[in-house]
Amino acid sequence: MDARRKLLHVITRLDLGGAQQNTLFSVANHDRERYEAGLLAGAGGELDAEAERLTDADVHLVDWLRYPISPLRDLVAVFKLKRLLQDRSIDLIHTHSSKAGVIGRLAARLAGVPVVVHTVHGWSFNDTQSGPVRRFYIALERWLARFTDVLVTVAAADRDKGLEHSIGIASRYRVIHSGIDIQSYRRPASARWLTRKELGFEPDAVVVGTVACLKYQKAPLDFIAAAKLAIAGDPRLRFFIAGDGPLRPEVERAITAAGLEGKVRLLGWRQDIPELLAAMDLFVLTSLFEGLPRAVLQAMAAGVPVIATAVNGTPEVVIDGDTGRLIDPGQPDQAAARILELATDPVQALNLALNATKKLGGAFEIRTMVRDLDDLYGELLEKGDRSI
Repeated sequence: MDARRKLLHVITRLDLGGAQQNTLFSVANHDRERYEAGLLAGAGGELDAEAERLTDADVHLVDWLRYPISPLRDLVAVFKLKRLLQDRSIDLIHTHSSKAGVIGRLAARLAGVPVVVHTVHGWSFNDTQSGPVRRFYIALERWLARFTDVLVTVAAADRDKGLEHSIGIASRYRVIHSGIDIQSYRRPASARWLTRKELGFEPDAVVVGTVACLKYQKAPLDFIAAAKLAIAGDPRLRFFIAGDGPLRPEVERAITAAGLEGKVRLLGWRQDIPELLAAMDLFVLTSLFEGLPRAVLQAMAAGVPVIATAVNGTPEVVIDGDTGRLIDPGQPDQAAARILELATDPVQALNLALNATKKLGGAFEIRTMVRDLDDLYGELLEKGDRSI
């Protein structure tokens, strides 16, 4: 008889993002002696093929879990997931992202799943929302927290924000940092020059890049505005964005309107992120809100100086003047000023990069993240067994 406990991770869709990549890694690397791991996600994500290659995991890519809010369809999804949880005799459900967090936790409640864990990859509410919308999401998170055993946050800032808004109680929170495979982002110098040549940058160019979905949260238009200002101050500067998304047409129009064709490149989704990071002189993230941005950790591991907005968990790793430079969200002029500062001060840029690499240590190693999750699950399941 298999004594392993059954886990199911639920995420809305496997798009090319940090939450999705970390969830896939967790499913693939949970301790197989202790757990039988599974994954359920809405079909149609860029990472579906990677999920389907997880031959030792119970993977479900379904058409009834989708992004747009649809009360009737979402109610159907709750009951479909409830049935699956009961049929599979799931011992612990771990939900990720806002929509999966609602549907997954409701289904788990109805199915009587013994342990419910939810990871906050950035809260569903933020300061850019209107008052009524923000209050609705806060109320929803408070209600869902009542039947969540543990709320995992990827940054201490999100734990503090949840408690500030009376979402759950302190003992129900656990901070487990998002992790990356640190060694995989360290590339030889040859990768730098080969990638820069492939991208068509001049040998003396100062290359500034970002890795981000072209969506409102990431503020790509601020990145373009910063590029315009910075290039006016230093014509050596060249920019690129690795990523795609709904704002691509607007970003393309902004590049054309600013006369930046050939100086700012949109690369679309790329799998060769370590090589792209190796080509950069500076990494810039202009997000309006975040959890703990995986792309920042990747840049730090690659030894690229980071300029990022001081939102949510970012200041926990980017310490201004020590491991990077922080700017205010929605202020492309600040981003441009920092870009020009570091582009003309390579000693400062190098020191920031070296300090950042040291700071990562083991706390942000992805295997540490999975080990911490395994231990958390064991603790919760043991507690549940004792209460029976």
